[in-house]
Amino acid sequence: MRLRNIPRSQSVIEESAYVVNDPAAYKGRWQELFGNDHPIRVEIGMGKGQFLIAMAKANPDVNFIGIEKYTSVLLRAVEKLPKEDVNREEIPNLYLICMMADNLEEVFAEEELDRIYLNFSDPWPKDRHHKRRLTSREFLARYDKVLKKDGLLEFKTDNVGLFDFSLEEIPAAGWSLLSYTRDLHHDPMGEGNIMTEYEARFSAQGNPICKLIARRGQA
Repeated sequence: MRLRNIPRSQSVIEESAYVVNDPAAYKGRWQELFGNDHPIRVEIGMGKGQFLIAMAKANPDVNFIGIEKYTSVLLRAVEKLPKEDVNREEIPNLYLICMMADNLEEVFAEEELDRIYLNFSDPWPKDRHHKRRLTSREFLARYDKVLKKDGLLEFKTDNVGLFDFSLEEIPAAGWSLLSYTRDLHHDPMGEGNIMTEYEARFSAQGNPICKLIARRGQA
């Protein structure tokens, strides 16, 4: 899908108090930026921000960082945030970054993150593109370097093929699969679930939502 370029997106993003424009400068220092020692959780491919903003509001003792590679999409998340909140007083535990997921190690230090969320990631359906899938062993190796020893990965999708692929990749990468379901909204794992924009749309269409939770390292 080709995303429409929005000319004003770059300037709006750069001026937002919630966006970190030079994230590599805070590698190993994110808790200093937040001004506390709370755990840090990252959503990769945050889209329009519905999930992450709701999570930040519901969990004030956790720091959240959203990563999105497209400025046109990140703009929609920025527009959901309080426009005049220049001191980030309304949601102080949230920052956003425009970057590629491939560059995680340039932005986060070893064991700096507590948890990573992947929600409705691009399935990259062609076999030759499997290394681009965010649950591939190539990306799991990247997460290995920035997550804490017992750090968690939470992944949601409506794409059964991608979910099956992910269930195979996790043990192959030396990770532990803690739990999973193929119908989140009718499973105890769904208790307290916060939906993304895609999740709400797909669920309304009758598509079951799959979810897994994995831990870095073997049990």
